[in-house]
Amino acid sequence: MLSKEELLKTPEYWFENIQNEIYRQVSDYIQNEGITQTQLAEKLGVTKGYISQIMNGNFNYTLKKLIELSLAINKIPVVEFRKAD
Repeated sequence: MLSKEELLKTPEYWFENIQNEIYRQVSDYIQNEGITQTQLAEKLGVTKGYISQIMNGNFNYTLKKLIELSLAINKIPVVEFRKAD
């Protein structure tokens, strides 16, 4: 079993952490706007399956798609690198 310090240095931890945050942001937007996944897909110009992948955590984002998604839900992406220790 990895220690907390070791876990925080794994790409898998951060990938899952970011996926969870994206899910939370998209889910909050859908709920607050009272729209469906299909309506969000139409707004983004993607398929409903694409939105389903996001909501199921089965999506590996390109930077461009991440930016498009954030802007579609009225958010701006912020990337910040911090020291690991």
